[in-house]
Amino acid sequence: MAHTIAEKILLKHTDKKNIRPGEFIEADIDLALANDITAPLAIEEFKKAGFTRVFDRKKVVFVSDHFAPAKDARSANQCKFVSRFSAEQGIENYFEVGRMGIEHALLPELGLVKPGDLVIGADSHTCTYGALGCYSTGIGSTDLARGLADGKCWFKVPPSIKFVYQGEVGKWIGGKDLILFTIGAIGVDGALYSAMEFTGPVVRGMNMDNRFTMSNMAIEAGARAGIIEPDEKTFDFVKRSNSSPVTVHKKEELLNLHSDKDAQYAKVYEWDVSGMDPQVACPHLPGNVKPVKKLKDTRLDQVVIGSCTNGRITDLRIAARILKGKKAKSGLRLIVIPGTQSIYTQAIQEGLAEIFVDAGGIFSTPTCGPCLGGHIGILTDGEVCLATTNRNFIGRMGSPKSFVYLSGPAVAAASAITGRITHPEEV
Repeated sequence: MAHTIAEKILLKHTDKKNIRPGEFIEADIDLALANDITAPLAIEEFKKAGFTRVFDRKKVVFVSDHFAPAKDARSANQCKFVSRFSAEQGIENYFEVGRMGIEHALLPELGLVKPGDLVIGADSHTCTYGALGCYSTGIGSTDLARGLADGKCWFKVPPSIKFVYQGEVGKWIGGKDLILFTIGAIGVDGALYSAMEFTGPVVRGMNMDNRFTMSNMAIEAGARAGIIEPDEKTFDFVKRSNSSPVTVHKKEELLNLHSDKDAQYAKVYEWDVSGMDPQVACPHLPGNVKPVKKLKDTRLDQVVIGSCTNGRITDLRIAARILKGKKAKSGLRLIVIPGTQSIYTQAIQEGLAEIFVDAGGIFSTPTCGPCLGGHIGILTDGEVCLATTNRNFIGRMGSPKSFVYLSGPAVAAASAITGRITHPEEV
């Protein structure tokens, strides 16, 4: 029977000979992830159930990134709770200040996730790793507790939806623009409980950072996963990662990481994105998308460049290219947050950090920070922010009376200069 890439990965982790969409399965996982918000809940459930040891201390990853560096005593207690449990269990991959990064930028960088893996994480944006050609999905803390105990999890096999992008895109168009366009076209429930499969010449031409951005926001269309077939760019990225892979897959399995030609899809979308303008999501949904030129009169109080969506080195390079020799608009707060410590030091070495500071911005240590209304950039009543983050729900970045727009790094940098939403060509 023919299968999609999502179905193949799930099937490989079971003892079944065949699976189909809608079927409930139990599968072995390659990695279990949680952060400083979700890990304490999972650990408490793990202990309540009477478990004493995690299934594999090398396949459990805890990252304190949401409220770290700790913004208050409660946040510090959360981090300490996870740190102590990690030490008790001998968990090798516990990351906090000094070692940490934003989890979905950090794990690929360290080689902890790779093609063919089945990854669960108590964070909805775990779907990011699908850019590597793995099936990674967000789950609840209770399900994670079970995963910590025996390395297994239940899944409902999702139907797959294929998205094919054709054409030639402009120099300011990146993965953020494509995924915003896609969510705008199909809606925030357009891929509900499905696996989004991104393909076509435009996706194949993208670097890995742009691919991570696309997969990261699959959840914003309601999807369980956002997968891109691995190619030479993928394998080159994995080879350059800083750690040995957690699990070694056989070569023939990696070569088979593609959807069969006669695989069945719930839907297929095909778009020619030639001439596309940069895209912006307006309050208060990632699906409320408009071309940047239609929003040129939108005044801003704050611009945030970073997050697990657009805090990678190429994102910072794009922003610095636009900001170099210029100043952020007087009265506007410019906040730049690299995704990991490695990206942080690389940005310093390349002179990007100096550009951001010279422009009147701040250059922060890695953290989720303002993305979820944590710290380092909370909005008050009536304030308007343009961010390269992934969500703009009511109250997402602070006050429920504030407004958050979403864009890629080029639009964000240009807008910081003018103080209003601006096309990069205008600066």
